[in-house]
Amino acid sequence: MSLLHAFILGIVEGITEFLPISSTAHMVLTSHLLGLEESAFVKSFEIIVQLGAILAVVALYWRKLLDWDVLLKMAVGFIPTGIIGLTVYKAVKSYLLGNVAIVLAALLVGGIVLIVFERFRPADDGALDLSEITYRRAILIGLFQSVAIIPGVSRSAATIVGGRLIGVSKRTIVEFSFLLAIPTMAAATGLELLKGYRDLVGHVDVLAVGFIVSFVVALLAIRSFLGYVKRHSFAAFGWYRVVLAVAYFLVFVR
Repeated sequence: MSLLHAFILGIVEGITEFLPISSTAHMVLTSHLLGLEESAFVKSFEIIVQLGAILAVVALYWRKLLDWDVLLKMAVGFIPTGIIGLTVYKAVKSYLLGNVAIVLAALLVGGIVLIVFERFRPADDGALDLSEITYRRAILIGLFQSVAIIPGVSRSAATIVGGRLIGVSKRTIVEFSFLLAIPTMAAATGLELLKGYRDLVGHVDVLAVGFIVSFVVALLAIRSFLGYVKRHSFAAFGWYRVVLAVAYFLVFVR
């Protein structure tokens, strides 16, 4: 992987991390288009670079991270993903991450779910209030998030749809989804560094470029997404996923 590849993937990660379209799927497909072999390092890069985008959340929401109640709810929400992720880490990295067929299938199914969800979505009061996230709701949202262990599902989509289904308002679940990403991706990166550090030797410069670019781009993407959420539904993201999955399969896979 060259520095240019890292730069491109950093942009892709920064734009897509917080949208319900799966940043992992977009990095896998972009890597495929760039002709990058899904080596152990590329797979590690696709996990670790996400932390750059997540740190953008820390930069924008650091004041909320001083609230002990919010931190506890983030921790509770992380528990299901942490347990399940640790259990299936090896299988996911070995057989699912980098598998274009799995990614396209997850994009397609997830897109259909978003479209159907927006057709029959619960009523929304439009308020932003993190007190809506009780500890019970936090762990349920964490269970929904754990589905995103499958590459292509989208952590953002899983938490937003899950949160809306259990009665959390749209703006609140979007913001909590951002916050829940912090412990989730910090743990994923830490586990990757612990398990796959040998694959990273000699690639620090590439990781640094992807990390920094994803951080900067994500700062802009988060604000844009919040502005979009205030005025629009998620149906467009569902249609985008379906079109991308079908078009990519017909053009680049068949």
